[in-house]
Amino acid sequence: MKKLIYWITFTILLATACQNSNVLFQANTDDWVIVGDANWKFMNNELIGTLESGVGFVMTKRTFNNFILEIDFNPDSTINSGVFIRCKNNSISPTDCYEINIWDLHPNQDYRTGAIVMKDSPLAIVKTINKWNSYKIRCENDHIQVWINGVITTDIYDDVLIEGYIGLQAAGSGVIKFRNITIHTLK
Repeated sequence: MKKLIYWITFTILLATACQNSNVLFQANTDDWVIVGDANWKFMNNELIGTLESGVGFVMTKRTFNNFILEIDFNPDSTINSGVFIRCKNNSISPTDCYEINIWDLHPNQDYRTGAIVMKDSPLAIVKTINKWNSYKIRCENDHIQVWINGVITTDIYDDVLIEGYIGLQAAGSGVIKFRNITIHTLK
C-alpha cells in the first residue's frame, strides 16, 4: 500500500513539474549526431548500436539541465554501454559527463550497471543482460537519481555538471538496443 501511495504521489508531482516531453534519438531527424566506431541503425522502433571493437556514440545537438529521462535498454553480454548526461562538450567521458553505466560484467563492480562512473556505486544490483530494462534518470539542480526497473540504484548530490548534452554509448564489442527514449523537462 505504501508503494502505491508513493507512486501515485510521484506521478502527480511529475505531471505538475514537467514542462514538456520530447522523444530523443528518433529515426529520420537531424537533432542528434553519430560519432565513432559503432554502427547505429533503426529497426522495429529500436536504436541499435553494434561494433566489433572501439567506441561509438550518438549525442543530442541540444543541451538539457533539469529533466527526467526514461529509456529502455537491452544489452548483450559483451557490450560496454551507458547513458551520458549533462556532457560539457559534444563528446563522452566520465569526467566531462555523468556516465550512467550499462555493463553488468564491469571488471570493477563499483561501476557496473546502475552506477554513475567515478561518482557513485550502485545502491542495488540489478541484472540486465539480454533482456529489456528501463532506466529512469532524474536530474534536478544538483540532485541526480537513477532507477533500473523501478529499483533505485543511485541518489547523489553533485554540482559539477548542471547542464549538457545527452549521449548513448556502445564500446568494446557487441550489441546494445535502445527504445522509448523520452525526456521530460522540469520547470
